Amino acid sequence: MKIGIIGAGNIGGNLTRRLTALGHDVSVANSRGPETLTALAQETGATPVTVAQAARGAEIVVVTIPLKAVPDLPSGLFDGAADGVAVIDTGNYYPRQRDGRIAAIEDDGLTESRWTERRLGHPVVKAFNGTFAQDILDRPLPAGDPGRMALPVAGDDEAAKRKVRDLIDALGFDTVDAGGIEDSWRQQPDTPVYGLRDGVEAVEKALAQASPERTPAFCG
Repeated sequence: MKIGIIGAGNIGGNLTRRLTALGHDVSVANSRGPETLTALAQETGATPVTVAQAARGAEIVVVTIPLKAVPDLPSGLFDGAADGVAVIDTGNYYPRQRDGRIAAIEDDGLTESRWTERRLGHPVVKAFNGTFAQDILDRPLPAGDPGRMALPVAGDDEAAKRKVRDLIDALGFDTVDAGGIEDSWRQQPDTPVYGLRDGVEAVEKALAQASPERTPAFCG
């Protein structure tokens, strides 16, 4: 599968490592330009590209950048992507630590991924936002293993969500359908499932226990 990754930080870098190891054709981009990705490309065989090129021909695109950087992405980013491209949003809103206050999230009640989706101009599937980056490398297990971790996955496009869930399964993790993007607050920072390293049953329970109230630590 052709996969584009926008963002080469901890999550983006480790997804590049795993997905190339699985045989996918991965293009990776960051805000500093492809010349800064030489080492990652040499290590993994991924193709370093500009952000504007990252989605070209891609069946899946992973957007894994700070929330505050999403509005700076080029317009028409997905114009050259494959038909039915699934866009994974791994982002989180950290108003005090990084992103500054975003009124549409705090005052208007948009989920973080709905805000991102509107700025991208394309539906997203929320996944990996509460996953420790090192776990992508260290904790994959075969299907059926009782110790296999499960990740929540939210999105409105059922076909795109299935594509993402199948990819996560191939990476060595179970998934739990966390509903649509309007439900994705259940996996935002400081919810019970955020950072949870456990199986399907525990993830389902944690999603059910979530509160829509934003905690003070994650208010601007």
